[in-house]
Amino acid sequence: MTTQAQPAYAGNHSAGDDGTQPPIFYETEAHEHDHSSGGTMLGFWIYLMSDALIFATLFATYGVMSTSYAGGPAPSQIFALPLVALNTAMLLISSITCGMGMIAMEEGKKGATQLWFAITFLFGAAFVGIELYEFAELIHEGATPMRSGFLSAFFTLVGTHGLHVTVGLIWILVMLVQIQQRGLVPENRRRMMCLSMFWHLLDVVWIGVFTFVYLLGVLR
Repeated sequence: MTTQAQPAYAGNHSAGDDGTQPPIFYETEAHEHDHSSGGTMLGFWIYLMSDALIFATLFATYGVMSTSYAGGPAPSQIFALPLVALNTAMLLISSITCGMGMIAMEEGKKGATQLWFAITFLFGAAFVGIELYEFAELIHEGATPMRSGFLSAFFTLVGTHGLHVTVGLIWILVMLVQIQQRGLVPENRRRMMCLSMFWHLLDVVWIGVFTFVYLLGVLR
């Protein structure tokens, strides 16, 4: 509710002959503002930028080590592009369903929000499952992280991204429970916005991984 600012009077000013106080025009009522939302979003943006720097460092490391095979297998010998393309589709579709969930949230549709994010969880879980299968196959073939500098950098970069996706999946489950218990309250909306930004960042990073690591690796 908007309050009207009232003129305040200086305590040392004497009243006039008619008993009225001379007005001094400034506001004495402090307007209360909720800065928690802005502070949360700013802090989360700072976190996202720091996370992007971590991935940039891992990309740079992979770029330096990508030809250090040490007599081990090259990317074209171990990467299965059809499987990686399927995995990429899983994550990109999850980005679309995440966006649909945010639209439902903005419209105040609790059930639709939960449904879209449950679908997002399923696609994200499929992504992690396929990635773990890929890692298991590579290790079974002897392409372990200790085999060469290339494989060490590859497992570190792709594994770090997969770890982030796993954290995102846990976050989705927590938010589904929070929404079920408390509904689309402002706090949950703010958390969902942070979750959405985090998830989309992972999509952008994976596009870089798919292009820089897999496609260029096979074409090299």
